[in-house]
Amino acid sequence: MASIALTIAGSDSGGGAGIQADLKTFSALGVYGASVITAVTAQNTQDVTAVHPIPLDVVRAQIAAVLEDLDVAAIKIGMLGSPQLVTCVAQALADFDGPIVLDPVMVAKSGAVLLPPEAIAPLRTELLPRATVLTPNIPEAALLLDQPETLTAEALRQQGQNLLALGPQAVLMKGGHGLGNICTDWLINERGALGLESDRIHTRNTHGTGCTLSSGIAAGLARGQSVETAVRAAHGWLHRAILRADDLSIGHGHGPVHHFHEVWT
Repeated sequence: MASIALTIAGSDSGGGAGIQADLKTFSALGVYGASVITAVTAQNTQDVTAVHPIPLDVVRAQIAAVLEDLDVAAIKIGMLGSPQLVTCVAQALADFDGPIVLDPVMVAKSGAVLLPPEAIAPLRTELLPRATVLTPNIPEAALLLDQPETLTAEALRQQGQNLLALGPQAVLMKGGHGLGNICTDWLINERGALGLESDRIHTRNTHGTGCTLSSGIAAGLARGQSVETAVRAAHGWLHRAILRADDLSIGHGHGPVHHFHEVWT
């Protein structure tokens, strides 16, 4: 029987991030993917030109339809564009007792704001405590904590601990926005901090890396892996997907990673 994962996120018309990246990741990692679309975006590798939120009752209906029929083993939550939508999703998942990976999508690579400031407070109080794994990058962690951005390993680990105190079972502090030739992600949980290092890949084709990593973790959890095993596996798989990103040559801006690098070239 196939393992099933559900993504709750926005649609990326360029195909590199959001729902499209999540479903590609699920499929590449051997998991059946279901989806709930929270917004339709007009975007490509260069810019986000329009965002159309899906009505709350339609989002709620999508979640209900999937959970009533499919045996969902894990959920990834991505773009939630309003405080009302944060509350809507939290309430719709009240009876779901499986693992949840929360990717706090706040700003697109183009700079477009995808989560308004007034949505940060309900995200903190209503969804962070539900998260099995929270996956912020450096700017997102700072926004969630209302603190300055930091780049040192010690300060990143401390911010991870501060986020852990808000309720998630684990926090993966992503280091892609950091400096140097080694990129380090920090997995923070009650047992301490685990550093996951990889060589920094010098490519502009990194569109959708956050979505891809969080959905990769969700795929592992859906298959019954522990948090640490799922994070390690997704981290290594994404690194290889970025290594192969330039093979695709998609668009004229920040192109996507190669989700199917193990399947076709």
